[in-house]
Amino acid sequence: MTSQPAPTIRPSDPAVASMRLAVVEVTRHRPHAAEYHAYVDDMNARVQATAEAAGWQAVRLAAGDLGTAELLRATDGADAIVVLGGEDVTPRFYGGATGYPGEGRHEPVADEAQLALVRRAVARRTPLLGVCRGHQVINVALGGDLVQHLDDHEGLHRTPGAPVEQLMHPHAVSLDPGSRLARALGAEPVVQSAHHQAVGRPGRGLRVVGRADDGTVEAVEHVSAPVVGVQWHPEDRGAPVGQLEALLAQLADAVEAGRLTTVASRTDQEALVA
Repeated sequence: MTSQPAPTIRPSDPAVASMRLAVVEVTRHRPHAAEYHAYVDDMNARVQATAEAAGWQAVRLAAGDLGTAELLRATDGADAIVVLGGEDVTPRFYGGATGYPGEGRHEPVADEAQLALVRRAVARRTPLLGVCRGHQVINVALGGDLVQHLDDHEGLHRTPGAPVEQLMHPHAVSLDPGSRLARALGAEPVVQSAHHQAVGRPGRGLRVVGRADDGTVEAVEHVSAPVVGVQWHPEDRGAPVGQLEALLAQLADAVEAGRLTTVASRTDQEALVA
């Protein structure tokens, strides 16, 4: 007999209402790139709104505006974390060089803060979802590196030369059928992406669970912590309906599983003392 997956917490479940979600972005200020910021800001706002509609207590936090110490303080009580997209990760954090093709703006203050946040989440077993840049941050935080520029002549990962609001490109991803992500989204989801970098060498404790048709890494999962990363944008307005909700529900499942484990551990300890 095959084992059945654990039931997914639905938006109406009372358990979600007590869960605190930190929605972590790069910055709330991009005066140098107004159109790009407006697009990113809309996607980030959709994550918070979707989470709140599902019952989460969700708060947006900008890593580059807060810095490492303040971000860690502000997220100390979070039950789960989402690290969102944005600028290229600063190459020095993964041993890369500057001057690569398509090099974008870097935000090292945000990088340092988000890298520290991911490492703490892994150590504490705090459920965490990384999206696009957030997926890459997970990998860099755990010692992995990045492919600095994809030779994407066919436009698989983004629409070449398009304006900001048209960069997203739909494509299929093959997920490991035994992965947590496949249980949430199916083994062959269609996704929306707009990226020129990707995960290269996987970081410590990470396994690749999703790839695009060209072999590009599209998803990773930690082998023991409830930490997952996706290279695509489930929060984009053009993403398949329900994809973001499914990933947030999976985070809620992980929070509830952690709470049940904590209760069981305390019960065992009390039984030993009695």
